[in-house]
Amino acid sequence: MKYSKLFPKTLRQAPAGAESINHQLMVRAGFIHQEMAGVYTYLSLGWRVLDKISNIVREEMDKIGGQEILMPVLHPGENWKKTGRFSSFDTLYKLKGAKDKDLVLGPTHEEIIYPLLAENINSYKDLPLYLYQIQTKFRDEPRAKAGLLRTREFMMKDLYAFHESDEERNEYYKIVREAYLKIFKKLGLSALVTKASGGTFSDLSEEFQVITPSGEDTVFVCNRCSVAINKEIAEDKKCPECNGNLKEEKSIEVGNIFPLKRSYAEVFNLYFTDKGGEKKIVSAGCFGLGISRTMGAVVEVSHDKSGIIWPEAVAPYQVHLVGLDLEDSSVKNKTEEIYKLLLAEGVEVLFDDRVEVSAGIKFADADLIGIPYRVVISKKTHSTGSGQADKLEVKKRSEKETKFVTFEQFLEIVKNSH
Repeated sequence: MKYSKLFPKTLRQAPAGAESINHQLMVRAGFIHQEMAGVYTYLSLGWRVLDKISNIVREEMDKIGGQEILMPVLHPGENWKKTGRFSSFDTLYKLKGAKDKDLVLGPTHEEIIYPLLAENINSYKDLPLYLYQIQTKFRDEPRAKAGLLRTREFMMKDLYAFHESDEERNEYYKIVREAYLKIFKKLGLSALVTKASGGTFSDLSEEFQVITPSGEDTVFVCNRCSVAINKEIAEDKKCPECNGNLKEEKSIEVGNIFPLKRSYAEVFNLYFTDKGGEKKIVSAGCFGLGISRTMGAVVEVSHDKSGIIWPEAVAPYQVHLVGLDLEDSSVKNKTEEIYKLLLAEGVEVLFDDRVEVSAGIKFADADLIGIPYRVVISKKTHSTGSGQADKLEVKKRSEKETKFVTFEQFLEIVKNSH
């Protein structure tokens, strides 16, 4: 991609009202555009990041037997009335359709997936079943703020797992838990598994929290065994595992996992016949992961005063190629050649091909956007008298040191970086 064609360009200042780091940096760098409180357009750079996060999640969900589906955003209101949530769900968007029919914009999908399974699950032979989706959700959040961390429209991954028994469900819960830890590690996030206030869900209700001073959640972390506990169940400020002292931390919730209430299966008549011919209720678990919120969390924990520092697995491009002195035809030709060679090798490149833009502005934009590797081609690298002829000036975004390497050496670095 050539930067001269990229939409939009960077901004020098954050927009008014952008208080959180992820909001400020992603708007300035051209990843998102705010349409109103809690609602964003994901621009080209932002969508590439979301797509990579989604694909990492898909990979791990597929490994544990998940089948991807896509359920509707628009729900029949009658399903929500059956569960009682049409009136009890505080942030529910309600609409009126043709013939005054009640409709709902889905904040979650139990009211869709349970009726779906009730039509298709009959025998123990149909179980277990693991269905997931990556879908847009809507919640009428009264205090939409903090960029992508608290929005009214957001992307989320839901995995719904259905089993013959609670015991089977609990074993699969452990499998998903490990898959989540793998996902967040790949995303460059150190996520703490936090005991949540699960009510009737007992110990099988956990959140994945990323510690950061800008977080809106509060968790307590044991200074002895590192167990993390949600604020609502940290009663005496002592660790329930080792009796160590708990330290209060700010955090961002990026995922949650918990069993589902039996009432959903009862309302929608989701039963199956076991091996002995007995009718039994299906046991289920729900595993959520905020795709767009995770994107915001990455920026909150991975940035410096100059801009974003994207982890390589989710960066919009691998290489930010910066051409300087492009009014010199030989330098321009060399830069174009390097650009085409990288593309031919399957390397994702954002090429700053702007002429008559200073090196300082180009470097500032590269730091703000935060692509892992900055490669500079200039008279310095192209002139035979410079001592660095035919070498690339390379700087990793997360490091201060600049290196001069051959194209082949750099290609090896990039291809071995994942």
